[in-house]
Amino acid sequence: MALLQKELKLTKFKDLLTMQLTLPPYQRPYSWSIKSTATLFNDTYEAFKESIDEYRLGSVILHKDGPDQYNIVDGQQRLTTLSILLYCLNEKRLRLLEEKYDKQSNEAITRNFRVLNRKINDLSNDESQKYKEYLLNQCTAVQIVTDNEQDAFQFFDSQNSRGKELAPHDLLKSYHLREMNGEEEQTKINIINQWEYIDQDILDDLFKNYLYPLTQWYRRKDGLGYSSSNISSFKGIKGNNNYNYSIYHKASNLFVEQFNANGTKELLSSNSLNQFQLTQPLISGTRFFYYTLHYERMLETVRKRINQFHNKEEVPSKRSGDIYIKQLYETALLFFADRFGTESLTKPIMQVLYTWSYSLRIVMYAVYPQTINKYALGQHDRINNGIDMFTAISEMDDPEELKLIVLEKPEGVFNNEDKYREMYEFIYKKNRW
Repeated sequence: MALLQKELKLTKFKDLLTMQLTLPPYQRPYSWSIKSTATLFNDTYEAFKESIDEYRLGSVILHKDGPDQYNIVDGQQRLTTLSILLYCLNEKRLRLLEEKYDKQSNEAITRNFRVLNRKINDLSNDESQKYKEYLLNQCTAVQIVTDNEQDAFQFFDSQNSRGKELAPHDLLKSYHLREMNGEEEQTKINIINQWEYIDQDILDDLFKNYLYPLTQWYRRKDGLGYSSSNISSFKGIKGNNNYNYSIYHKASNLFVEQFNANGTKELLSSNSLNQFQLTQPLISGTRFFYYTLHYERMLETVRKRINQFHNKEEVPSKRSGDIYIKQLYETALLFFADRFGTESLTKPIMQVLYTWSYSLRIVMYAVYPQTINKYALGQHDRINNGIDMFTAISEMDDPEELKLIVLEKPEGVFNNEDKYREMYEFIYKKNRW
């Protein structure tokens, strides 16, 4: 690959934005959302306020097309947004904004200019100037340059297909490590060693198929589509957030840690007071890692309970639809155990949540993630319509309240009755149907 080693470096945005950057015809339109634009401002502004020496904004891949011309292969969205932000800060020497954009791009640029301009107008003149200098001189990117267009595409593809692009949980790791500035180095090392010890596929599965869906479902929101673009719910409350609600939650965490005497190191032991609740915001930094470890272990406990309570025929997992149903059951048990403790997962409680989860398998010939999402929100018209189980659990004061939920009798699809005989008989026997 024809990488230009002399131009492979960590570059200040002041230097990057003064290069002869061009948008080649194959580039997609500029389309960053208001949310992404606001996030870039918030992250860089907070770094500025916290006097972080260097704030790195990923990498930029360029194709050198001539002595001084550089085509942007990857990084257009960030570079354009940063140029708009600097323009709002009265930095006019921005070559990238002189490029010809199409109508769609111009509309997005205009919209995001208004968003950023409103934010800049809230700053004093002195603060605006210092913030601009911070963006230019202390925000950096890894500059990757090739002298061959095909090589540039190949490098771009390798980043996205060979695991070099950060997964959502890796982005969260990086974010929360930055929030641990005040921690001792050994504390960071100990936490990351525990994090890295977990199979990364397990972490991906934990957030994508369990924590993200259920934290959406109990609020009656869509639980599909977890990705790097919607990890904000796991960023938690920042250490410098001093609004009333954040002070309350930070104080609650501190109280639990003091109550447990040994702090977060003993939070996961059976003799300590549990610090986490999925219906409550987490605290950024160190506690995020313990939050993740806590729920990874709790999910393992739930799975052991399932293996003790059911035979394999009652919880099949060969077909994709069966896997989705099993994940729904595990998620419901996890959420219930989170609210009332793992000791609350008695046989009668598990029977109710099993019946609710697997009734869907009996009445549906095929099950997809969209099927699960609709059912979890109580919006499936085939069975148990109106029962949004996760919201119901989140509003319970006593685990016995679960037994008051009246579930429908699954019937009408005889093919599945034969295919899932063990499941069918378990549900009918336990519910005396």
